[in-house]
Amino acid sequence: MNIFSSARRLTVAFVAILALMPALNASANPLEGVPSGEYEVDPTHASVLWKVSHLGFSTYVGRFNSFNADLDLNSADFSKSSVSVNIKVDSLDTDFPFPEEEDFNKKLSGSWFKSAEHPSITFVSKAVSDLENGKNFTITGDLTLMGETHPVTLNAVLNGATPSHPFKKVPLVGFSATTKIDRTVWGLSNYAPNIGAEVSIEIEGEFVHKAK
Repeated sequence: MNIFSSARRLTVAFVAILALMPALNASANPLEGVPSGEYEVDPTHASVLWKVSHLGFSTYVGRFNSFNADLDLNSADFSKSSVSVNIKVDSLDTDFPFPEEEDFNKKLSGSWFKSAEHPSITFVSKAVSDLENGKNFTITGDLTLMGETHPVTLNAVLNGATPSHPFKKVPLVGFSATTKIDRTVWGLSNYAPNIGAEVSIEIEGEFVHKAK
């Protein structure tokens, strides 16, 4: 057999294997070994950030420091999973740099978000898509803000999952999610459009299996 012919065949076989690998990886279940059931967010490894245009010159960034989230995970059929989130409006934090204006966050939560009448922002999922490429999916649900409820779709990523947390020794899953909303739809229209009507939301969360 010609040595060049052999090398050619090996090259063709190698290329075929490389071409097949994405399909093999896509078919693997990234949640294999991770039990279905109820999970709760680990607040020490989670965040809810929001970003809005400030007069078109910069992007203003804030966050909510107090929230909880519950995940009902279906490892075998991910699309049957669900999630709910409750955010405390008074935990709004802009990291405003001047101590003499320490009530700035309270002003925003009280005057803008009407926290006295509506102390919580909630999200309840209605549909979760199947995982694409083992990690990408969408979450569609109802966002309630200032007493108004409207549908929102989150673009999410399954960052990873393990049947045993490296430190806590319990099942763990980690997600990232983003979305954009028009805040005026919920009646939060202060200074729009000079302060952007479009708000970008970024969510990070590690969920640990609830002990029975």
